[in-house]
Amino acid sequence: MKRRDFLITTSASIGATLFAGGATNLALGALSSKAPIITDLKLQKTSFLLRDQPTKNMVSLSKNAPPPVIYGIQDQQMQLNVINGLDEYTAMHWHGLRIPNKMDGVPYLTQLPIGGGETFRYEFTPPDAGTYWYHPHCMTMTQMASGLTGVMVIKEKTDIGFNSEQVINLKDFRLDKSDQLKQPYTLRGAARAGTFGNVQTANWLQSPIYNHQAGSLVRLRIANTDTTRIYSLYLTGADGEIIAWDGHPTDEQISMPTEQSPLFLGPGQRVDIACKMPAIEGKSINLIAKVRANKKIMATLQSVGEDQKRNIKELKPLPKNPLLKPDLKSAQTHKLIFGWSPEGTVPNNGFCGSLGSNFWSINRKAWPGDDAGNVQPLVTMKQGQTHILRLQNESPNLHPIHIHGLVFKPIRSNKRKLPSNWTDTLLLLKNEIVDVVLVADNPGDWAFHCHVIEHQKTGLTGYIRVV
Repeated sequence: MKRRDFLITTSASIGATLFAGGATNLALGALSSKAPIITDLKLQKTSFLLRDQPTKNMVSLSKNAPPPVIYGIQDQQMQLNVINGLDEYTAMHWHGLRIPNKMDGVPYLTQLPIGGGETFRYEFTPPDAGTYWYHPHCMTMTQMASGLTGVMVIKEKTDIGFNSEQVINLKDFRLDKSDQLKQPYTLRGAARAGTFGNVQTANWLQSPIYNHQAGSLVRLRIANTDTTRIYSLYLTGADGEIIAWDGHPTDEQISMPTEQSPLFLGPGQRVDIACKMPAIEGKSINLIAKVRANKKIMATLQSVGEDQKRNIKELKPLPKNPLLKPDLKSAQTHKLIFGWSPEGTVPNNGFCGSLGSNFWSINRKAWPGDDAGNVQPLVTMKQGQTHILRLQNESPNLHPIHIHGLVFKPIRSNKRKLPSNWTDTLLLLKNEIVDVVLVADNPGDWAFHCHVIEHQKTGLTGYIRVV
């Protein structure tokens, strides 16, 4: 593969919306066009007021602001020109999108890393509507921990009936006493549950308040883009229902989260909730996270203006994405064991960073590093066939297991009842065994890993081949 050495100069269009978390009410017609949605995205150092003093040396695609929400439309071509303005390598992954393999953004597996001053053009037509996100897959730990995680919204081709929508990007930061970024990981943390941040944010903000019309219908899109934290979430003051999970409309109902029965959202996971705003101006909906023994309001949706008197039942059902139905009778089963790494394995650094140690493995083999050669796939699948992956966690730690380019459905667990909804990221509990089913409908070599980034970068990574 030859290094991409061209520089794209096409100007950005409405495909990227700079978004610090405010309410949006995008007219679908404003995005609809036969022409591709073209967007320039430049990685750059920036600063932002995360706590009391500006935090320097953050990484974003916007100056003095979080990475933008990128908007697209189902079945409409997108061209995303990622310009590396840093002095280190990068590559951008579009988490959850079922796009061509060469556009997936995994260094050495699907492309070469993007060097400083270089541009890589990602071109694809998203087949699925829903809530997705993006992050670097080279220098993953440091760039993500420094803020480079953003939400991607692929709009449906038809209007569902919402008055507005609200994107919430949940992200931790690890700051020192002067509010500057600390080293994002520790080896002790990497060998356990991960290294947690000490400042929890929504859209890089502390408990932001967003105004929405009283009595209106709001689509609340929540994404956990953290490197480690599993959020325990619930809503107060909300009348609504969960309509999508990890981008796809729900096939089986998921109960609205409450303080007694919160929703666990692991790194990489998303949830869409249809909410009716309180009818009275000044009343609000609070998104609350349980952080150890404390409760933290992550974000507030506040009612303003006159009551719109909307009803959740007025919303049209979300149209299903074009996914093939699995054939369980013909499915082949493949066992994948997640556990400790064999002693003495050290990852190859390549150009994409390494934590210097391997603590984790899949099927007793640790990932040898992004630039390591002759690494065989964990599983090889024939395109169009149904497969069952038996995911077995032999460790005491939780693992959000993510697959690129494909989606799967849980069908059974040895520990709990799991809703059988399409997903790309499954939170695997301590000593849990979960069978998931998928149709190998997208050819290529697809990364498969834990989305606790410290686990990913210390061995709990591999890939699945579809031929």
